[in-house]
Amino acid sequence: MNPEEYIPPLRYGCNDNWTWNRRERSPEVRLYGNNYQSALFHPNWSSGTAGVRGTRMLNNGRYFWELHLSKRIFGTSMMFGIGTKKARLHADSFTNLLGEDANSWGLSHKGLLWHAGTRSHYTKPFRENVHTVIGIYFDGIAGTLTYYKDKKCLGVAFRGLHQVKEPLYPIICSTAAKTEMVLSTMRRDFINLQDRCRSVIVKLIKTKKDLEELYVPTRIRGYLAEEIFEASVPLKVVNENKTDENT
Repeated sequence: MNPEEYIPPLRYGCNDNWTWNRRERSPEVRLYGNNYQSALFHPNWSSGTAGVRGTRMLNNGRYFWELHLSKRIFGTSMMFGIGTKKARLHADSFTNLLGEDANSWGLSHKGLLWHAGTRSHYTKPFRENVHTVIGIYFDGIAGTLTYYKDKKCLGVAFRGLHQVKEPLYPIICSTAAKTEMVLSTMRRDFINLQDRCRSVIVKLIKTKKDLEELYVPTRIRGYLAEEIFEASVPLKVVNENKTDENT
C-alpha cells in the first residue's frame, strides 16, 4: 500500500451503529452525547486504570472504527483493542489492562501489543500531547485485528481471532487523568442482500420521524430503524491545557 494513499477498510460496506456501553464501564469513565460516543477517563485525577466496553459484538463479521484521541496522550498506558466480557474494566493500579490475560487484545500508546500478559513491539510510541486518530479493523472471517494510525496502516497485529468462541467487543482504557477518546467512522461489511438493500434505503432517510411516513409494514419499519442515526448532543470540550501528574 502506498503510504501516501489512504484506502479505508470496508469502503464498500455500510455505516455501523454502536456506542460505548453505559453499564459496562469503570466508575472512572464518563460518557457524553446522545450516542455516548465520547469517553472521558478519570475526570478529576487518576489512581488506577479505567476502561469501557463497546456494544458491538464482533464475532464472524468485518468491522472498522476510528478513535480520536485528545492531545492529552501521556501516562503509563492508553489502550485500544478488543476483549470478551471476562476482560476487566477497572484496576486500582496503573497497568496495561487490555491484554493482561487471555481475555483481551490491545495496543498501548507506547507502541506495544499486549495479549495473555505478554507484550511485543508493534510500532513507534505515540507523540505525547498530539492529537491522534487510531483506526481498528476487525476481520472475523480471517481472524485478524489491524491498526491504523493517522490514516496509515500499521499491519496485522493479532491473528487467530476467528477461533475465539466467546463474544468479542471493542474496548478502550486509560491510566491518565482527563484523557478523552471519541468514537467515529464506524463501518461494517454487509451481511446479506437484505442488509445491503436496507443501507440504500436508509441513506435517503434523515430521521426516525421521516421513517414513520413510509408506507411499509411495521416489521420492515423496525428493521430500517435499527440503522438510522439520530443527531447527538455536542460533546463537552475537555480542558487540554491543564496538566495533571497523575497517570
